[in-house]
Amino acid sequence: MDFATLKAFEPSGYEGAADGYRVMGDSAGKAKNDIDNRISAAVRNRVAGVTATAALGHLKKLAQNLHYLQTECGLVSTALNGFAFDMEAAQRKLEAAIEDAHAAHCEVTADGSVSYPAGGEEVDGKVPEGGTVTGSTGPWDPVSAAVRRQAAGIHPNPHYGKALGFADRLADAVQEATETDAKWAPKLLALKADDDLTVSGKDWADVRKDMTGVRGAGEKYLDSLPQPPEGGSPKDNSSWWKGLTPEEQEEWVSLRPHEVGGLDGLPSVVRDEANRIVFAEKKAQVQKELNGIPKPPANEWTWITSGGYPAKVHTDEWMEWHRQYGDRYEKLTKAHDGMKSIQKRFDATGRDGLPEAYLLNFSAEGNGRAAIATGNPDTADHQAVYVPGTTANLGAIDGDIDRMTELWRQSNAVSPSASVSTITWLGYDAPQDIVKDSPFEHYAYDGAPAYRQFMEGLDASYSSSGEPHRTAIGHSYGTTLIGAAAETGDLKADDVIFAGSPGVKVGSAGEIDVPKGHVWNEEADWDWVPDIGRWGHGGSQWKFGGGTAITPSDDVFGANQMNTHAEGSGPDATKGVEGHSDYWGKDTTALKNQALVVVGEYGYVTAP
Repeated sequence: MDFATLKAFEPSGYEGAADGYRVMGDSAGKAKNDIDNRISAAVRNRVAGVTATAALGHLKKLAQNLHYLQTECGLVSTALNGFAFDMEAAQRKLEAAIEDAHAAHCEVTADGSVSYPAGGEEVDGKVPEGGTVTGSTGPWDPVSAAVRRQAAGIHPNPHYGKALGFADRLADAVQEATETDAKWAPKLLALKADDDLTVSGKDWADVRKDMTGVRGAGEKYLDSLPQPPEGGSPKDNSSWWKGLTPEEQEEWVSLRPHEVGGLDGLPSVVRDEANRIVFAEKKAQVQKELNGIPKPPANEWTWITSGGYPAKVHTDEWMEWHRQYGDRYEKLTKAHDGMKSIQKRFDATGRDGLPEAYLLNFSAEGNGRAAIATGNPDTADHQAVYVPGTTANLGAIDGDIDRMTELWRQSNAVSPSASVSTITWLGYDAPQDIVKDSPFEHYAYDGAPAYRQFMEGLDASYSSSGEPHRTAIGHSYGTTLIGAAAETGDLKADDVIFAGSPGVKVGSAGEIDVPKGHVWNEEADWDWVPDIGRWGHGGSQWKFGGGTAITPSDDVFGANQMNTHAEGSGPDATKGVEGHSDYWGKDTTALKNQALVVVGEYGYVTAP
């Protein structure tokens, strides 16, 4: 980079190119959504067979290609804007130095050197002549800097020192531009896909590297953008997002999808777009790591004789493998299984009319986090937010997603004209062991603030007229969390449904901040978990969830008890449920009653 190039630099050309890539990315994103939510959905809903399966496979690959194109175009756009921003900063320094030089009666030549006029006290009857100086860039070591200042100070022409300062400023600006060019060039060159039509896990792993590279190079540019409110409420987050330009919004999604996807209060379509980037990157990373770990030995078990009796034990080969890789392999496998379950829900859109899915939160760290909506909550008349209980984690999320899928189908069946969104919310660290963990209440109280904030976020992101009707649904320890959330703050719900509850931290329905008569409960035959809550009475040392002696199943609690037994006959008959885990079974009375509450058809809910 030289003086003339920097002086003539046109940031608008790069900003225009960035806009072009942004438009291209938007078009790719729209096409991807059309394929996923309209074309593929229609195929699933109307066609079956080998041909349909093959077509869906091709459509899925095309959608993946478009998603990759959308993500990479976003990165290119942001990189170009970042480059233009950094170059413009250097150019402003150059222009300021030129302006100051002219004001001091110095002239800047075409090569960036500075000419200064004659001036100073006469020496031997002559005024010291003018001249031309060329700047040098720092940083200077202390000795060199002192010598340079001394030389300028003792020069007979006072304009010399000024000109030298201007020349140094010009040289520094050119050096900054040169470093900017060297910094951004490899980042932009890296934003190039393989010359094929397959978006592989390696490609998505490269996206993560590209994102990290652009984010690092564009730190100053990103810092110049409006930042999300630190510790802000969902309403604050929503106001911040609405205050951004479309360009700024896309740059946040492109470079900080983890942050955008986790901000309650932002539009669901935005969080979904951001979290799907995180999802695709993490999926590729996990698969790559799994591929690098040797598979477990096939001969896991063997028999030995101990004390005269046969005993089944792990083989030495398996024990050695487990010592080296076991913990990491198990963690990666759980993350892989969870992401596979989420992808399965994505791929089910359109089947029997199932609406599009929205990934409202995602993380594979620890036990994992995920919030998956069936139907857009920002436009739905009715929202249902379900909290799973003990042993819930990302690797086991399949059943919890299926429960809300079935609830959506049943809600649609009992009220076809209703607009419904059902959400699986795994936003807390659930107890992982029913004996060792679930007796403790801190899991509920630790997770309650996140649940309340998520519910507040649904208020902040709602885009239809009026207010949605919202139902909080909990199963097992999930009911304890909902109770803790209600005990310690505003639940932001109109109805609450408990299923298989061991206790909810409050002693009556009246202590939950919903309208009177809008707390509902289901307890199936042979569900032993509510009994555990009751066993906590009388000074027992073992209290599930730190539970009270009263559960929502007790009359004194004051909840509306819903029937879980079989009802009716013929095609409208519903099945009964037994045990702790079948409250969302297809065609069951328990599921139908929940759906009736979700859509506000309270008069049709049946009691035991």
